[in-house]
Order: sequence, then structure tokens, then C-alpha cells
Amino acid sequence: MSTTVLGLPAAPPRPVVELERALLAVLRPAGSVLVAFSGGADSALVVAAAARALGPDAVAAATAVSDAVPEREVDGARRLAEGLGVAWHRPRTDELAREGYRRNDGDRCYFCKTELMHVLGPLARRLGLAHVATGTNADDLRAGFRPGVRAGAEAGALTPLADAGLSKAEVRALSAAWDLPTWDKPAAACLSSRLAYGTAVTPERLRRVGDAEAAVRDRLGARVRDVRVRDLGADRARLELDDACLRTLAEGDRDGLRGLVRATGFVDVAVERFRSGAMNELLPDPARFR
Repeated sequence: MSTTVLGLPAAPPRPVVELERALLAVLRPAGSVLVAFSGGADSALVVAAAARALGPDAVAAATAVSDAVPEREVDGARRLAEGLGVAWHRPRTDELAREGYRRNDGDRCYFCKTELMHVLGPLARRLGLAHVATGTNADDLRAGFRPGVRAGAEAGALTPLADAGLSKAEVRALSAAWDLPTWDKPAAACLSSRLAYGTAVTPERLRRVGDAEAAVRDRLGARVRDVRVRDLGADRARLELDDACLRTLAEGDRDGLRGLVRATGFVDVAVERFRSGAMNELLPDPARFR
């Protein structure tokens, strides 16, 4: 299945053998890499491909730990790295020390990725690894609004998926062929992405949306795939659930979910359909931050 970028249909995925050949060819000249490893589909494929191209001893995965990263994501990344046979590290990052990140303008992700590269670069050198690599894919480059991609480029990070031309659909196709458990994993952006632009990022706000999402997931279990609690400011929240889940919910169920979110400190809670990147729709001039 093809994806769309900027509303235009993307090219259909190439044959898996072609994807594998292109990705491994991009990675082999690197020699050794430290992969910025969120545990999502993109970075998991980079780790798996690097282990195949370079050997597991020449690869390490680093999952940044901060107030913006749910602990369940960190635990999942550790298990996956261990399953792939590569060394795993959990360095601490301090995005909140960066004023541009706390301010939460449209370029927040630039300061987040700058902090990540500031931490991973020295870690790679201590480990004797030649490069830092990220999970940026070809669709990310075409999307236009990706301040974090710019920060990675400024730091000299490798982008094997993008360099091999792999779209998100192709990432998932090759991951499925390699039996990676992340092949169909939903996107899991950091908790800061839940805060409306212009709303200052604080540990308390991050904890509140994280607790609210965890409570909803615990209540719904396997019935839900995508959950977002959007902090709209002034104690207003929007709970977003994927279509399949939303269609199964009676009004009483929705009231119960609103109550879970209110219990974390929100007052006004709406329930709507999940839309990836919904906060970007509220940004008046995204081109300013590219």
C-alpha cells in the first residue's frame, strides 16, 4: 500500500529484495554506527539493517531517556535491541534545559534533536563508533515541516533510510519481511508533541498527558491502537482515538474516558478521531520553522 505525502500519492513500495539491497549498500561504508533508537518502526529497521551490514559488534542503539519519553517506550526499545543482538544504551537528555524547547514554538523539535545529537555524538566517540544514525525516512524529507531533520543534518547524522529512498510504506514492508515486531507499530511521538504550540513545556504538563494516555490505554486495552491526549491549554484536552476504536464506544464509554482524563487535572475534555500531527494544523506559519 502506498502512503501520501503533502496530499499526493507516493510511489508504490519497491520489491523487498530491492529495498534490502539499497539499504545495506548505504550502510556498509559507514563502518560502525550508534543508532538513535526510539523503538519505533524507522529506527528499529536502521538497527536491524546496520547489524546485517556491519555486524552486531559494530552497532549500538541508544534510547534517550527524558521527561518527554514514556517509560513503556524505553522498555520496549531495550527488549527489541537485545533481540537484535546489539548493545543498548539509555543516555539521559535534558531538552527542558533548552529555552527554545521549553518555549514550544513551531521549531521545538529542532531543539529536541539538537539536544539528542549533543548527547549521542560524545557517546558514539566513547564507544569507538564512527557515526550517529537516525531513522529519518524519505517521506520525512518530502514532508517539508520537519525541524528535527534539520538539526540532525547540522550535526552530521547519517540517515540511511532516506539515503536509500525508503518511504514509510517501504520501511514497514521490509520490516515485515525481516519479521521485525515493529513493522506495524503505530507512531509514538514524544509527549511534548501533545502540547499546543505556545504552551510552555514543563515536567508537570508532560506527566499529565502521559498519565492520561496510560489510563486510557489501560481501560481500553487491545481495543485501541492510537491514543493521544492533546493539551490545548487552560486545562482543556482533546482525547483522540483511532477510528476502529471510536466506532465501538457508546456514549457511556466516552464519558468514562473523559473522567479518566479529568482525573489527571484536565477540566474540559473532548473525544475525537485520531489524526497524526494534528497540532501542526494549529501552527499559523509552519514554513517559518523549516
